[in-house]
Amino acid sequence: MREVQVMRQEMPRQDPKIRAKNFNEVALGYTADQAIKEAKRCIQCKKPSCVAGCPVEIGIPAFIAFIADGKFDEAAKKLKEKNNLPAICGRVCPQESQCEKVCVLAKKNDQVAIGRLERFAADWEIGTSPLHPSPFHGEGNESRQRREKGVRIAVVGSGPAGLTCAGDLAKMGYQVTMFESLHETGGVLTYGIPEFRLPKKIVQFEIEGIRKLGVDVRIDTLIGRTLTIDDLLAQGFKAIFIGAGAGLPQFLKIPGENLGGVYSANEYLTRVNLMKAYLFPEYLTPVKIGKKVIVVGGGNVAMDAARVSLRLGADEVTVVYRRSEQEMPARAEEIENAKEEGVKFRLLTNPTRIIGKDGWASQIELLAMELGAPDESGRRRPVPVKGSEFLIDVDTVVVAIGNNPNPLLPRMVKGLKVEKWGGIIADPETGQTSLTYMYAGGDIVSGAATVIEAMGAGKKSAKAIDKSLSNQ
Repeated sequence: MREVQVMRQEMPRQDPKIRAKNFNEVALGYTADQAIKEAKRCIQCKKPSCVAGCPVEIGIPAFIAFIADGKFDEAAKKLKEKNNLPAICGRVCPQESQCEKVCVLAKKNDQVAIGRLERFAADWEIGTSPLHPSPFHGEGNESRQRREKGVRIAVVGSGPAGLTCAGDLAKMGYQVTMFESLHETGGVLTYGIPEFRLPKKIVQFEIEGIRKLGVDVRIDTLIGRTLTIDDLLAQGFKAIFIGAGAGLPQFLKIPGENLGGVYSANEYLTRVNLMKAYLFPEYLTPVKIGKKVIVVGGGNVAMDAARVSLRLGADEVTVVYRRSEQEMPARAEEIENAKEEGVKFRLLTNPTRIIGKDGWASQIELLAMELGAPDESGRRRPVPVKGSEFLIDVDTVVVAIGNNPNPLLPRMVKGLKVEKWGGIIADPETGQTSLTYMYAGGDIVSGAATVIEAMGAGKKSAKAIDKSLSNQ
């Protein structure tokens, strides 16, 4: 085992005062020297717990060992054995609560920066190697023979769950067609996560890798309308994976929420990301942003909306959250970045109504909260403080309190069982639904969760589909 000799390498970042005014990537990535130093901190445990902490089961010690030896191409190839989207995961996965959390070094020192090393290896491939080596590199005879079977599988949705499932099935030799309802692929990776956190060129590079595995991608195709599930079955698809995400925004259900200047985070970020409002005036996507912006919520999406607002020209951006910072579900790194850039926080505060003038939001009424006993999530329940209402001026309000699955597809499929809140009911180990030929994973099953959790669900379903079809 290697002896830890250096402190954890810090990630270079843009200066907060500069980055708050542009959409360029905030975190700049490790240099080769930093990556090697950080990789050498890994003690190469005989029984590594970090692998078990990864939803897609990356061979973490192996790829880190390659980086430590300066073999960056080999590190990238090792990552691709299990992870179809390493450049994305290296940027947006909450490694601190997964693989890094169970790193042995975390008991006495700073854990190895697994996510940053993953990003480095993936970026090395993007910058120095041809676009993805042969998709069937290293396969055995069994897999090569399987490629000739011609079994067709449909994947609905091109977000992280769909991309992972499609890529894994293509590697197994199946003919995979992925259907995307929008005009660009990537799902939440494209329309939800801002450019400064996940550049679109990175997303498109990773998706191009999936295409090169042989996956046929069809955009502008809304399953349930453009084509029905029965249409897919009639076309000869033997299994269908649903990874359509959770694109139905939740609202506060308070007076004034229908005023002009009030957005759901979904609409707000989609306009900015997918419709490229951040490239104004090259793209004239309408996003009316005032000088004073309130973002309601405490998750990563709320942090994204707040930081986007600064970059669109707001003078003052405030995050309103009904619990304390300790209970905020956003990554600590994203909260820190928001604070550095000038975002303000009103904690233990909740909106009660939005007041308008000439049809547009002009003030928001807030109510002080205090924490009571823990609720079902384990976090202390916020309790209103009677008589504590107060008003503040506002031009724009962004509601970022979560999403539910779009009900269109589940309603269009007879016999498909769903939860009361709209999520598809699926086996947690296989993703199989109440229909034997249909599998589902990601946010449409779990509700809004992380990119890597959706990828893990897609990987499980790919294995289950392969097992089922092989038995047949």
